[in-house]
This record gives sequence, C-alpha cells and structure tokens, in this order.
Amino acid sequence: MSSSGFRNRGGDSPSSREDGSAIASFEGSPHQPSTINLDGLFDQYRCKLPSSPNPRKLALKVPRPDQQMEPSSAKHKRKPTAAGQRTSPVKKAKRVSSSYAPPTKYAHLVNKLTDSLAPNLICIFIGLNPGLRTATTGHAYNHPSNLFWKLLHKSKCTPRLCRAEEDGDMPKLYNLGLTNIVGRPTKDGSELSKAEMDAGVADLEAKVALQRPEAVAIVGKSIWESIWRVRHGANIKKDQFKYGWQDDTERMGVVKTGESPWPGARLFVATTTSGLAAGMRPHEKEQIWKELGDWVAKRRAERNDEEAAPSS
Repeated sequence: MSSSGFRNRGGDSPSSREDGSAIASFEGSPHQPSTINLDGLFDQYRCKLPSSPNPRKLALKVPRPDQQMEPSSAKHKRKPTAAGQRTSPVKKAKRVSSSYAPPTKYAHLVNKLTDSLAPNLICIFIGLNPGLRTATTGHAYNHPSNLFWKLLHKSKCTPRLCRAEEDGDMPKLYNLGLTNIVGRPTKDGSELSKAEMDAGVADLEAKVALQRPEAVAIVGKSIWESIWRVRHGANIKKDQFKYGWQDDTERMGVVKTGESPWPGARLFVATTTSGLAAGMRPHEKEQIWKELGDWVAKRRAERNDEEAAPSS
C-alpha cells in the first residue's frame, strides 16, 4: 500500500509509544498525531484510504494484531457480574402508544353525534368512537371508506342500503340502535388509550340494562378486548377470542336485583368496519356479519308477524 500522504515523525520508520502502537500523522494536519498500528494491519484488514482524504478529519485507530476485534453487537450485551451472573434486565416503564392523542387535540371540535337508542330493540351496535367527520356531521359511520352501512345491508341487518344521515331513524325503521364505547372523537382508533376504552365499559352495561335489547353487536375486536379485560381482569387470550355469538355467560346489561331482573342481551362480536383496518378480506368480514344478519332478519320477520296477528 502506498505511503503517500503520510509523514513519519523521527525518520523512515514510525515512532512507537510505550504500549507498542505506532504513531503517524497526515501531512498538513494541525492536530495531534493519530494513533495507528502500522505493523502489517493495512494488509490484514484491507484498510483503504479515500483518494482525497481530509487531513483535518481523518483519524484511524486500528487494533494490535494480538487483540481481537469486538463485534458491534457485543457493545449492546449485558456485562456479567463479578460472580459470573448476568444482571437482571432493566424494566422499562410502560409508554402510551405513539399514536395516542389526548382529548385536548380535538377539543376545538363540536361533537354533534348522539346515540340512536330506544327500548326493546332487536340489536344495538356498539362502535369504538366517532371519527372526525362523524363528529362534525353528527351522523354515525359517516366516512366514505367505512363499510358499516354496506355490511349492514349485505348481511340483511337492513333490507336496503341506508345512508349515514338515517342513523337517527334506525330504531323506528328497523329496530336497531347505535352507540359507542368512547364518546370523544379522534382521527382513528389508535389515538385512544386502553384505559379510556376500559372506562367506557360500565356506561355500556348501564345503557344496555336500561334499553334491554335482544342482542348487542360489538363492531370491532378491540372493543370486545376492553369489555373482556374489565370483566375478567386480564387480557383475552388468543384461544379465548372468537367472532360471532359469545357464550351465554357473556351477556351484557344483566340486572340481578330490583323489581324486574333481566338476563341481559346476547352478545355478538363482529369485525371492525373501518376502512383503515386491513387485517381481513371483504368476503371474510361479510361471512361473519352474515351470521348476525340472518338472525336479525329472522327476528324482525317474527316481530312483524306478531304485530300483524289479530289480538285474541
């Protein structure tokens, strides 16, 4: 390797320090000499200098031949203790999701959305929270990418495709209701915290107990996860989660005391209808919703027949 660009101090051979490393410097450098071992290491490590090095910035420190090079990954490993035992890993504090948005972020928005509820409905649909468009217009699931109204129709929960502007008429039109687990609006569900979702479960139970529908439909897995956490005191496990009708022990709004106890509403877990969720294909969502829709259509027909039957 050419030695042009280097100037040895003190003769033809590089000078040495007490630790055996050689000293060399670049020509024209006003700084102190850089520590370099020149004992054949340029050939060993195939170290090449740039064609036009900047003598003020370039400085190399190459290990001695009898020293092992430490892998970069070794710098991040925990050091063993004097007794040969590894130290316990440091527990990191739980951090709120980087997508979380505090209520102050959208405090300037006027949330016009209200629940669409009535007593003795066939089914109440429980959503996550209003999006920004939904909050400003006051109509549920009012984003063009949201599939709620399309899935409601394709599943036969409604006999025709309804518009978001008809949300307030759903109780009297089709015996269906609408509410959410969280009331404040956000851009998407990731801006909510698990804590505020869990805090909304008690209000849901109270609403259902008051209105006493035949069933409730959870519109999204994350909502059911919050309800499960509150009820069971732990996160739902993978083998415990399922879409569709839940066990009879999971009824919502159960009233055990008072003059008119009530067994609660049956609980169905449906997929999210958000256009941002890409975890399932459209036909997979439709298949899950169809199970609910078949039951809703059947109950609506039975109710209509009961109302049309002459009273004795």
